[in-house]
Amino acid sequence: MRKPIVVGNWKLNGSSADNESLVLGVIDGMRELNGVDVGVCPPFVYLPQVEKLAEATDLGLGAQNCSEHDSGAFTGEVAPRMLHDIGARYVILGHSERRAMYGETDEMVSDKVKAALSAGLTPILCVGETLEQREADETEAVVRQQLAAVISGNGIQAFEHIVIAYEPVWAIGTGRTASPEQAQEVHAFIRGQLADHDANVAQSVRIQYGGSMKPGNAAELLAQPDIDGGLIGGASLKSEDFLGICRAAADTVG
Repeated sequence: MRKPIVVGNWKLNGSSADNESLVLGVIDGMRELNGVDVGVCPPFVYLPQVEKLAEATDLGLGAQNCSEHDSGAFTGEVAPRMLHDIGARYVILGHSERRAMYGETDEMVSDKVKAALSAGLTPILCVGETLEQREADETEAVVRQQLAAVISGNGIQAFEHIVIAYEPVWAIGTGRTASPEQAQEVHAFIRGQLADHDANVAQSVRIQYGGSMKPGNAAELLAQPDIDGGLIGGASLKSEDFLGICRAAADTVG
């Protein structure tokens, strides 16, 4: 059975005081949880603070992005080896906001995945379609293309060390959520795409749902056979909301 994984993406939010309260609340609540990997991804500048707060706990530290480069004249960038050096375990790559707002291509995301893996990080690879693409019945084509770039650039065996997050762009921060059936359909499609290359890898890879998961809908989504956790946005900024989702994930373990 795949171990559920719930990761909070704080996006452009946080302050030193708020972070401390949030992280300590999550850590306190995690004492009741078994069988779930839990992580948080604060903005770059707060990574050292959160790493110190989470020291000697099971809370995993992650970043929201990284460069595809290891070093050099790339002002404003952060190399994956730097993230690993300060204790990060995860890095979110290919988030729809990075693709849409900052022009990240499928090939660039693939290069970032390669760099992150080389540095010993676990990439959380985001894939998903916009509302226009869904309404045009292009969901599978879009997701297939996004996955194909990473498979081509890294090989199927790389997915033994990658977490995938399916994020329907139309359900991020909008209050809309894919139905459990809609989400399961795409998760199963993703697993099927990987299985075309290696069935064992496909069965072992963990696929999160990343579109407005909340305590109120988490249990129903996480009950689906191919949904292995959540990449959580707004609900990760309140410890009780985030823990509610983590508890729902723990309940699937039994």
